Amino acid sequence: MTTTTPSRGRRRAPTRMERAAGKAAALQRPRVILALLLLLGLTCVMLLDGYLRAEVGGDQRVRDGASASKVPDKVLNGGPILTFRNGRPVTQTIPKKTIVLTFDDGPNPTYTPTVLKILKKYDVPGTFFLVGSMVSRYPSIVKQMVAEGNEVGIHTFTHVDLSYQSDARITREMQQTQLALAGAAGITTTLFRAPYSSETDAIDNYSYPVYKKLGADGYTSVFVDTDSDDWKQPGVEKIIKWATPSGTSGSSVLFHDAGGVRSQTMKALPKYIEKMKAKGYTFTTVSGALAKNDSARPVTSTGAAAGTSTGASGTGASTGTVEAGGAPSGAPTAAPGGSTTVGSAVGGTGSGTRSGTRRTSVLQGAHREATGMTLYEGKALIYAVTVAEWVVPGLAAGLTVVGVAVMSRFGMMLILARRHYRQRNKRRFSWGPTVTRPVTVIVPAYNEKECIANTLESLAKSTHPIEIIVVDDGSSDGTSEIAREAARSFGMDNVRVIRQENAGKPAALNNGVRSASYDIVVMMDGDTVFEPDTVRQLVQPFADPEVGAVAGNAKVGNRNTVIGAWQHIEYVMGFNLDRRMYDLLRCMPTIPGAIGAFRREAVLQVGGMSEDTLAEDTDITIAMHREGWRVVYQEHARAWTEAPASLKQLWSQRYRWSYGTMQALWKHRKSLTDKGPSGRFGRVGMPLVVIFQIITPVFAPLIDVFTVYSMIFVDFWASLAMWFAVLGIQLLCAAYAFRLDREKYRYLLMMPLQQLAYRQMMYLVLIHSSITALTGGRLRWQKLKRTGEVGTPAGAS
Repeated sequence: MTTTTPSRGRRRAPTRMERAAGKAAALQRPRVILALLLLLGLTCVMLLDGYLRAEVGGDQRVRDGASASKVPDKVLNGGPILTFRNGRPVTQTIPKKTIVLTFDDGPNPTYTPTVLKILKKYDVPGTFFLVGSMVSRYPSIVKQMVAEGNEVGIHTFTHVDLSYQSDARITREMQQTQLALAGAAGITTTLFRAPYSSETDAIDNYSYPVYKKLGADGYTSVFVDTDSDDWKQPGVEKIIKWATPSGTSGSSVLFHDAGGVRSQTMKALPKYIEKMKAKGYTFTTVSGALAKNDSARPVTSTGAAAGTSTGASGTGASTGTVEAGGAPSGAPTAAPGGSTTVGSAVGGTGSGTRSGTRRTSVLQGAHREATGMTLYEGKALIYAVTVAEWVVPGLAAGLTVVGVAVMSRFGMMLILARRHYRQRNKRRFSWGPTVTRPVTVIVPAYNEKECIANTLESLAKSTHPIEIIVVDDGSSDGTSEIAREAARSFGMDNVRVIRQENAGKPAALNNGVRSASYDIVVMMDGDTVFEPDTVRQLVQPFADPEVGAVAGNAKVGNRNTVIGAWQHIEYVMGFNLDRRMYDLLRCMPTIPGAIGAFRREAVLQVGGMSEDTLAEDTDITIAMHREGWRVVYQEHARAWTEAPASLKQLWSQRYRWSYGTMQALWKHRKSLTDKGPSGRFGRVGMPLVVIFQIITPVFAPLIDVFTVYSMIFVDFWASLAMWFAVLGIQLLCAAYAFRLDREKYRYLLMMPLQQLAYRQMMYLVLIHSSITALTGGRLRWQKLKRTGEVGTPAGAS
């Protein structure tokens, strides 16, 4: 007795088209990720640039007139240098006949280098309280500033009033500025001056906790004794007068090297230095002043300086004793931000040493050498800001170009479309003798069982004598059988059905052209229906012997859905207005696959439908231009097509269209340098197509990105008004296009939503296609799912 093992069901081997589709999908995934990463990168760059300019996270509030009831009197009446030891405030004054020149709000690329030149000329040091965002934008100035012996302090990262900010925001402002200093000059600092601060008597109940918190973190807060008020631009003489301390008292003097027009400050500064030197004053930094205080104190028998001291390190203050040459007792040994100490605290000797082999002067005692992650993160910040500083202005320039191009396109379309309409609709206009001879209609079909019967039914009502050739491109759904049965049921004896192995749409069209009996061939899609008069209208331009091809007026049949309505607006406004413009300029780039007519000899002359690109209709149209044939638009020849009904199908279709257009333009790039008709298209049509259909749409998202950015971070109402103004211009163009095509205006109610959603998707499709083209990807023909709902010409008269 024998037994048989039942055979297991074997999985069907994928077809060639299925394998190609799977391979194409696998290739697209990384490109989609790349496109999303580029979008994310652009967003990050813009946010960083906005943050640097205080547009993102900016806070313009400034506190004034608050009570100081909780601030100790010794702080309000103390010197301009404030430190904390074990939570207790200690203030210090500037030694007599000593000036600490301080500069706020820099660095500035115009004024700060001038200040540095003046200081270097007079051999005078300065203390610069820097805004971190400006440091990250102009790191070379800070590097020069430190190299020339000046001292730097923190003025927050975005110049905000810290009394309004949370502890987390305060910490972030300080840390980010430390990183900027580390990346720019390789140092961090322990000096701090709050934005909008002045003398110590201006400290209030809200700002005092901020100074106390920063003091606990090791920062020395620096105020002013004498304010030049140069920001008021009162004139050079008044700036000098207001910056001059009374008598022989020492002073922390405030100037500004940024934050506005500082030309008066630049003129006053050298005169001020000369005046104060003539009065016997010396100039130093904050750390230099602290060192002078230390050296002036009496020395105890233990060799330590007695009394209040902070040490030149500037890290803190002490009311106890300080060991000779050491830091004050209780002072931090590391700088805020985790950097290591560059130099030891300076005692009465007036000199100090940096860790390792690096050395620093007394004048830069607050500086710390940036090491480890602080240094690397700082450099990364500088590099990121450098990228943002190049990219964002470039994008802004691109936005200007795009805006001009978009407005120019609208203007050209309106002017030329009107001219085209008036020219072609004159009573006396004629292409020549009426074309009455029979023509061949070619219908390529691949799995079109839902639509092919409707297509043939519409052709059966044609008022022009036609021969119909249905080319079944290896359908597996019985398309050819349905076509034959439909022809019989409609009593059509002018229909031929040709079956071929699956080879793609270009091969099916070429097969139809070879089999055509007449010299004019009309090409349409298997999901399209014609009006009774469509073929007659479409072939009339062939009365002109120069015309080699005619583009018809494709209409969206399934327009009663949101996606369908969006595409309907696009077809009427974008495609048909464009075709009117290109027709007059004699550089029509595309004959739609849904409705187009050709001279058979012209098709054969250019080698038929090429398989080199996915946009065979664009490819052959450009080829006919290059051979000297004229391509025109016939608005009265209408075809109704079934547009994609889902976003996925729409993406797939437009992705293929845009990528195929790029392929076709690249294939015919030599037309740019050709002579004759080919050169005319290359130098007129090619630039227009590249600018209006590729470059402008690729960069058009910048308009939306900048609009959203401006709405959130700059001026919401002004940005919204601008967006509505652009929408109004587009509505005007669309309404005119609808008027020319005699369409119902109610669909324009969908246009605002189209601008918010649909247009963005089309931009992403084009960007995706551009990335595919740049990375050398290839696509295959993609079959869209059809429903057959476009059974009769919707809205046809």
